[in-house]
Order: sequence, then C-alpha cells, then structure tokens
Amino acid sequence: MVPHACPARLPCTLAAAPPKLSTLQPGLENKDAPSWLEEPIRHVVKSQQFNQEALDHVFKVAREMELVRPGTDESRQLQGAIMSTLFYEPSTRTRLSFESAMARLGGTILTTESAAEFSSAAKGETLEDTIRTVEGYADLVVLRHFQAGSAEKAASAASIPIINAGDGPGQHPTQALLDVYTIQREIGRLDNFRIGLIGDLANGRTVRSLAYVLSMYPGVKMYFVAPDVCRMKDDIKSYLSSVGVDWEEVDDLAQVAADVDVLYQTRIQKERFQDRPDDYEKAKGKYIINAETMKQMKKDAIVLHPLPRVDEIHPEVDSDPRAAYFRQARNGLYVRMALLKLCLENRPLAH
Repeated sequence: MVPHACPARLPCTLAAAPPKLSTLQPGLENKDAPSWLEEPIRHVVKSQQFNQEALDHVFKVAREMELVRPGTDESRQLQGAIMSTLFYEPSTRTRLSFESAMARLGGTILTTESAAEFSSAAKGETLEDTIRTVEGYADLVVLRHFQAGSAEKAASAASIPIINAGDGPGQHPTQALLDVYTIQREIGRLDNFRIGLIGDLANGRTVRSLAYVLSMYPGVKMYFVAPDVCRMKDDIKSYLSSVGVDWEEVDDLAQVAADVDVLYQTRIQKERFQDRPDDYEKAKGKYIINAETMKQMKKDAIVLHPLPRVDEIHPEVDSDPRAAYFRQARNGLYVRMALLKLCLENRPLAH
C-alpha cells in the first residue's frame, strides 16, 4: 500500500464561503448524480450522497485500513490533522470508533461529550455558530445531534468536512456504510439477497439510512418487522416503491427468519417515547431473536444489530457464528478510518 502524503500545513486564512451542498435525490438516481468523490468538501450528512462508485471506493479504502499497523507509514497518513467530535447525544461505539480511527491514522482528537449540557449550546448558542467556532480549531467535525437535519444545517455553515454521526430520528450514514460493508464481507454480495429489518423502524435512523443505500443494488428484498407503533415510515416505503425495490411488512418474525440472508435487529428506542410511555410498553420485547430464532435461520445467514442492545437479542445467540454484530462494530472502525482519510486527503490543514 502506498502511504498517503499529508498535505503541508498552510497558514490560517479567512475561510471562503462554504460551497453549497449538492442537491441529491435518494437511492437509485444517485447513479447519475455527481460522485461524492468529486465534492469540493466531502461532507457525510446522508446516505443518499453515495452512489455505487463512491461506495466501492470507500470499501476499497476500508479494506486497506484493515491492514494498518502501529509504527508504519500507513499509521501516519493523517498526522497533523485535527478531528473534533461534537456529540449532543450519548454514544459509545460511534464516538470511540471515530476517535480510534483518527488515532490509528496519526491524527489528533478534540472531544466533547454531552455537548447539549456542557457546551455553549446550554447558553443558547446556535449550532451554526458552534460549527463556525469549532472549525477554527479542527480540520473536520464529527457531529451527533438530537434534531433530524442538523448535520445538513451544520454542513451548510462549514468550510471543513462535517460527518453526521446520527441526527435524532433522521439518518446515520456512516452506520449504513459499515452495515453494507459488513453484509458484503459476510455473505459475499450486495445484490440478490433478502434482509429483514426488525424493531423500531419508525425512529431508527440506522434502518432509514440502510434502506436508502440498499435500494441501489438489484434484487434486494426488504421485510419490515415492527410493532404497530414502530412501523417503517411512509416516506421510505413510498421511495422504495418508486424505484422498484420489493418490500413487505410482516408480523411473523419466524417466517422472515427462515427466508432471509440477513436479520437486522434494532432496539426499541425508549428515548424516542418520552411523551408516549404506553406506546413504549406495547412495543418493547415483542420481537426477540433467541436460540429458537437461530434454528429457523439458514445456515449461512447472519444477524446484525447497530448496538446497543437491551433485550432484543438474547445473549445465548452471541456464541453462534452467524451472530455478526460484534464483527459489524469492528468494521465500523475500518469504514470510519476510510472516511476520515477520504474527507481529509488533498485538503490543506489550516491550523
């Protein structure tokens, strides 16, 4: 692997107005859209930004990232670059994997956890003002926020790359990319397979992003298995129908488990039901993957979960080789290393 040469540091200058974000439509029509790789600033705000060409390139770089070892030239590819992780909601895997990714490539991390409570947001500062301030300290911002659309709002104000680490019930594009990377690594293909999306499909940003990305691949059938109060929203279903993706809502988990190549389980998100506790009680625990579910699955099928889990996958499943969710979490490191490299390559470091 040829080591990436870090761009030389340049003196700070007044940033030009950030370029306007491309207007990209979801899914299949991205084949005709400008590639993410050609964007002047490679923000990662929604999964619809990525066409197959861009995904293939990200995954190629992610495979290279699996081979990076400490002390090598490859481990210094982002030496001198500074990443800020700005999190307004709790996170373990996403925040730590981004920070590990940056450290493994030789970069520096500025981190803020619980930014809604401990940053100037508590004093009333707008997100745009926060971003304009933080970009004076860092070369890239990884943002998690509680409002859908916040990452796009931040990117519109920024002159450095913004990576969406989850925006409320909106999207989680890097999770979708690592999910698709994992599916490819585990079952060997991204076309002509069946996937069951289970759990909180109404509030789950991971399943929304994943549905958009998988819609680009031919022959993918999606089953939606969710309690009544957590069903997939109509915008996703209408979109999938409009681009010819085969989908079906099913109540019987056992039926889906026997038919699919991938079971993608999600937790019922209690934090999204604060004003509807009765609905949460109706939904939790309805669909649980356990040893009996695994008996119904194909021998070469896999179980994924974006984590954290509560009780929706029984711990007895963990020892089954088809339980791929911890391998999935590990793959998040490599995909995020790839995204950091691609977002920062060929950009002058202004600090």
